Amino acid sequence: MHTHTHYPAHAPVRVVSFTYSPSSRMTATVPADLDAWLAAHHANAMDELFAFLRMPSVSARSEHASDCRAAAQWLADRLASAGFTSALHDTPGHPVVLAEWRGAGADAPTLLVYGHYDVQPAEPLELWTSPAFEPEVRDGRIYARGSVDDKGQLYLHVKALEAHLAVRGTLPVNVIVLAEGEEEVGSVNLEAFLETHRERLRCDGVVISDSTMFAPGVPSILSSLRGMAYVQIDVQGASSDLHSGMYGGAVVNPAMALARILATLHDDQGRVAIAGFYDAVQAWPDAVRAQMRTLPFDEEHFRAETGAPALGGEVGYTVLERLWTRPTCEVNGLLSGYTGEGAKTVLPAVAMAKVSFRLVPDQDPKVIERLVAEHVARVCPAGVTATVTALHGGRPWRSELGGPLHEAGVAALEAAFGRAPVITGEGGSIPVVGDFERILGAPVLLMGFGLPGENAHAPDEWISEENFRQGARAAATLLDRYAAAVAGPSRA
Repeated sequence: MHTHTHYPAHAPVRVVSFTYSPSSRMTATVPADLDAWLAAHHANAMDELFAFLRMPSVSARSEHASDCRAAAQWLADRLASAGFTSALHDTPGHPVVLAEWRGAGADAPTLLVYGHYDVQPAEPLELWTSPAFEPEVRDGRIYARGSVDDKGQLYLHVKALEAHLAVRGTLPVNVIVLAEGEEEVGSVNLEAFLETHRERLRCDGVVISDSTMFAPGVPSILSSLRGMAYVQIDVQGASSDLHSGMYGGAVVNPAMALARILATLHDDQGRVAIAGFYDAVQAWPDAVRAQMRTLPFDEEHFRAETGAPALGGEVGYTVLERLWTRPTCEVNGLLSGYTGEGAKTVLPAVAMAKVSFRLVPDQDPKVIERLVAEHVARVCPAGVTATVTALHGGRPWRSELGGPLHEAGVAALEAAFGRAPVITGEGGSIPVVGDFERILGAPVLLMGFGLPGENAHAPDEWISEENFRQGARAAATLLDRYAAAVAGPSRA
């Protein structure tokens, strides 16, 4: 879950009113044979998931490279044990796990299940109630780094596939499982992998579980994701730090220069004030915006949960619209001068800011990176130099609702959770979603089982044990329903 919007714990239940209902939506229950196997093997699934979670596969840290490879090999071995042909494929970074089962035949559709085995760093370690890589169940929640992002959500698909093969000896469709180890650092090598193996990975649909449900008990299909352009701004002044009494007032302070640069990024209406920034933004339909505004979302409750004295953002939009449909600019980190205990009268030589831009269709991260660099060059004060370095990016995505895969997802979620799913948006980013559609030409179903307040990327990350269980039931049902949807009404 690369960089998702964080919702605090105990978020209010928010019921979305604009569900999608195909004209002939299939009703479905979880197949009894698969349901019984998953129930009987739940304890074993938990043991396996805990083994997976104990591996500190932190892709951002070079010291964990061997842990990433170990996690990849463990996953490949588990898929092989389930009945897949499975292997690791090296990249310039961490390896890709590629597993295949093609026993349904050349005429059957192929689904690709994508997930990632890498996780975010666990720091600050002191804020974890239990150690980040020692899984623990408390109050129905599985606490561990990677529990929801994305090991738990990926592994429930593995168990669903294993259920089919263990009970029936076959799958109703061909299946490819692709798990990468660099999602948390921008999937820097996955696009090239997809391009290189385009024909081998050719499929009729892609299923991803790396997102959240709208609320507990409310299954969700995610229909939009914001993209990302992430840059670092470095401001250089004097060749070394200087005494602020001897040089202050005569030498430009890089920290003050950086503050001036950052202050130009927004106007007083909360809009990003970079020339050309909004040129490619595609407006959402008025009807969708109107539906969003009818949702029982309590903005004051949301504010109170954040602990912020007030909410802000682009004028003229609700909180959900800002999170789901509008681009943003946020300062993620600042560094300059002396920040230790007590006073040190220093005029710093350098200042640095990390700045991220959430993007919406059809903004291009490469274009945004160029516009940011041009803007910074234009507003940089005299007496210092400013450099903009692009760190990583991803394209935004919006789905077209409908078709066999979407219909099968609706039916599978309704079967597992006992109610129709809602259609939601997401403020965060999963950069590879657009790559799958563009390179493989296949629709993507985002069917997540996280919950608001799950602390992805934060201490005490967790996934609901019940959602892990129900997610496996939904994933198992999805295969049957997709096969039936592709075959047509006679088999639905």
